[in-house]
Amino acid sequence: MRCSSRTARIAGEGVDAWIVHDRAMARREQGEDVIILSLGDPDFDTPRVIREAAQRSLDGGRTHYSPIPGETALRLAIAQHTKRTSGFDVRPEQVTVFPGAQAALFALAQCLVDGGDEIIVPDPWYPTYEALLRAAGGEMVTVPLRPENRFHLEPDVIEQAITPRTRGLLLNFPHNPTGACLSRDTAHAVAALCEAHDLWCISDEVYAALDHAGRHTSPLTAPGMRERGAHVSSLSKSHAMTGWRCGWAVTSVELALHLEHVARAMFFGVSQFVQDAATTALTVRDDEAPANRASYVRRAQVVVEELSTSKHIHVRLPDASMYVFADVRGTGLDGKQFAERLLDAEDVSVTPGEGFGASGAGHVRITLAVGEDLLREASRRIARFADSVRP
Repeated sequence: MRCSSRTARIAGEGVDAWIVHDRAMARREQGEDVIILSLGDPDFDTPRVIREAAQRSLDGGRTHYSPIPGETALRLAIAQHTKRTSGFDVRPEQVTVFPGAQAALFALAQCLVDGGDEIIVPDPWYPTYEALLRAAGGEMVTVPLRPENRFHLEPDVIEQAITPRTRGLLLNFPHNPTGACLSRDTAHAVAALCEAHDLWCISDEVYAALDHAGRHTSPLTAPGMRERGAHVSSLSKSHAMTGWRCGWAVTSVELALHLEHVARAMFFGVSQFVQDAATTALTVRDDEAPANRASYVRRAQVVVEELSTSKHIHVRLPDASMYVFADVRGTGLDGKQFAERLLDAEDVSVTPGEGFGASGAGHVRITLAVGEDLLREASRRIARFADSVRP
């Protein structure tokens, strides 16, 4: 039996990002003591107040179909949260709830991209972007984020990549994997390009809650971006809710109606009790989530402190997010070789930078998703391995 040609398009080169992680997990399942720093899954439990809300919802029988675009209470909470954090007015009818930000991005591509359209994406890029754009018939055009510029976006490089086939931009700031943020000037320069060339701007801001220093500015805050923008976020990283699968897109009302049609065809609504828990996460004050988010700053400092002892690794603190993106080119290995040999030599798994695109070559992404003591031990092993390699 023959599968569609689409199956080849949706595989994408990004699958290489998980090769070392999958091997590490297989070893762990066999009982080996491997330190996993290769997956962006917070090690914290979802805060108790959120879990209790879900339990009350389950006990109350909230296990039926929900409205396709989301429960009214959650859409209102997301609208208020977006105004509070991003500074622009949002009405609940502009919000569409999805089972995770990934589903929101997939649906947006289905609504905005036609066959042959080009979407500009900064490189390094999140590994699923190529597949979701190609599934919609589009092509991903990458623009480099240069290590020597701390992986910050350069608007003139975007402008040079715009062609008559360019349909829009897909941005991921605060950035995964590098932790770079958009400054206000850069965000407004990007907005000006979208306005001048009539482009959509899909802004994946899942890590905005991990910007503790206030360095990030959303390009959608600029004048004229409300109708041509799509703001995507979730609770996965901010509230340690990766497994709950609850994200959203904030768009124009017109685009929200199209997203609702895709949602109806794709998953027919997010679970009621999950949405009740998400509403609690956005509206009820608790001490756990902020403390958990703040811990990433301390953890990043631990990694940078330990890796800086190696003469072959170049590393700096990220602007935001829950990763450290380390330059291992001084070892003479590329990121994939480094990650594979590190796992064999020191029982530590990290993600090769090559899995995020050409600009990530020679780097590895280290996830700050274990406690400080274990993270310090892992970082010492990484530094020890780097210094054992002959450049």
